[in-house]
Amino acid sequence: MASALGRRLVACLLNISEARQRGLVEKVAQAAITDDHGIRRKGTTVLNIFSDYDYNRSVITIVASIELIKEAVLSACEQACSLIDMNEHEGIHPCLGAVDLIPLYPLGEEVDLKDCGREAQALAAALIERVLGTSAFFFGWADVPIRRGLAQRRKEIGWSRKVLNIAAIQPDIGPQPTRQYGLTGVGASPYVMNCNVTIDTQDLVLGRGVAAAIRESSPGGIQGVQVMALPHEGAIEIACNVESVLEGPPSDLAADMEPWPAFNIGGQNFYHAPASLITARVTELAGRHGVATKGTALVGFTPLECKGLAEMALSQDIGEFWKMLHSVRM
Repeated sequence: MASALGRRLVACLLNISEARQRGLVEKVAQAAITDDHGIRRKGTTVLNIFSDYDYNRSVITIVASIELIKEAVLSACEQACSLIDMNEHEGIHPCLGAVDLIPLYPLGEEVDLKDCGREAQALAAALIERVLGTSAFFFGWADVPIRRGLAQRRKEIGWSRKVLNIAAIQPDIGPQPTRQYGLTGVGASPYVMNCNVTIDTQDLVLGRGVAAAIRESSPGGIQGVQVMALPHEGAIEIACNVESVLEGPPSDLAADMEPWPAFNIGGQNFYHAPASLITARVTELAGRHGVATKGTALVGFTPLECKGLAEMALSQDIGEFWKMLHSVRM
């Protein structure tokens, strides 16, 4: 039963701009697994909730079949927009919207990136109809026909700027963005993990140097890694988005390094850099300046973990799977 369930699965790692009110975040998660009448939405599960106080940002991992994912995510987005006002938001992490990011990732063998791209476009269209005043930009397979990646779209918009005139941004769909809701990124791509390595310093310039050295676009950078350095709990966090890539790992990896995990989408193998490699590179680079690492946090799951846990949760009809983890999964 679990295997059949897994063939049509899609994950959404919903990013919302709130982490300091736990009850609010859980209301958003609950909305994904209950309908308008408060009845349990079958075939949908919330695997994890990761909230960061300093960033004031939460990532909610919602998984359902391609046929059910849109309504589940839309309900969560409607709830988030009703509870979060960007006029009152404070946090270190860059953000544009109350619902900041809606990425769809194919998990099952019978779902491909084009399917998720179409579903992401439909989701954005439904959101601006249901929550008047919301607007969105597209990335990845939802950004037809260019397929610009999330990092490129954010750079074009000016996502990381400290001062950004949200009302001057031209959305891809919806009205001119308002300060209340901001702007939402909606897209589809191969699975993206979040791997954050903390270094024991408050020197942001040093942290940015480390981040730049491991960024994919830099000479010698790690394939698929997009990264920022941010102040976090009295230290500096090297916050990495680890994108899954078609090409295999570099052939010059040291023999003792962990192999790059692989998973299949539409008959093609995708790979992602392991957390151990990112940690080792950050440790090496920071160590050149006499700075040690304090630890590594994997936010949520690897693609294979996500699929396996979703199959288990759905086969047992567990919607609130995050409560079974007993604590935030790192």
